[in-house]
Amino acid sequence: MTVFIQVVLPVLLVFGAGYLLQKLAKLDLKSVSTVALYIMLPCLVFKTFYNADLNGEYVMMLVFSALLLVSILVINKVVAKIKGYDASMESGLILSTAFMNSGNYGAPIILFAFGEAGFVYSVSFLVLQAIIMNFFGVYYAARGKSGLRMAIVSVLKMPPTYAVIVALIINLGSIKMPGNLMSSVDLLANASIPMVMVVLGMQLAGISIKNMDWSKASYASVVRLIASPAIAFVLTLLLPMSDLMASVLIVSAAMPSAATTTIYAVQFDSKPELVSSITLMTTLLSVITIPLLLMMYI
Repeated sequence: MTVFIQVVLPVLLVFGAGYLLQKLAKLDLKSVSTVALYIMLPCLVFKTFYNADLNGEYVMMLVFSALLLVSILVINKVVAKIKGYDASMESGLILSTAFMNSGNYGAPIILFAFGEAGFVYSVSFLVLQAIIMNFFGVYYAARGKSGLRMAIVSVLKMPPTYAVIVALIINLGSIKMPGNLMSSVDLLANASIPMVMVVLGMQLAGISIKNMDWSKASYASVVRLIASPAIAFVLTLLLPMSDLMASVLIVSAAMPSAATTTIYAVQFDSKPELVSSITLMTTLLSVITIPLLLMMYI
């Protein structure tokens, strides 16, 4: 109960504020999320990679992310084959289970649970997940050549992608940023996490459940909230990394479905109602699963 009150509840209260704001004020969600994506999040990403001590741990994080994605894709393809699901249904389940909300939800949870040291790993992981989701998420939503082209364009349109590149060049080149410029970056970076938390609350306010398929939603919830962290646990045993990094990656892998996947599902008609319902269901269930998992690692 202490973990829930000290770590999860503060995060849920901010989500709730965004949820209520959107229900009452009906704001333009796209405009609000654009501010977070194009200004605040790139600053957080730049700050993280600019100050990061780049070493083999980041390579391990990349390997971990790839293996986790492949594992969940295999699970979904096997289930789709056994159940006889069509490509659209398979894509909807992949969107709901393979891509976790490591940014809006995961990053603040990690910050409250593991402090600044764990938060650095969390930001690095959320960047990797954003790139993976914008590429493979679009691909599986659209499939075919158009999906591949749109996936590449989607990644290239992401401001955090360029923030990573610039930060890595400056970091590896041992270039010193001017103090006044870095102060501006720090200011926006510090505001990014509260902002994306409010955005998630606003996104959840726009999700509606119609004719929920309980069997598929339950399956997806088990994969996202239980199987994913279990796979992550095994991977952290196989890959060399610090205990803190392992804990952060396992908890991050247990996050609910990413709200962004609902947008992809709607755009490409990959079972949008199912994806939306799973996003909401996993987010609600995570209020139970995340505290239980945190009690094992804090």
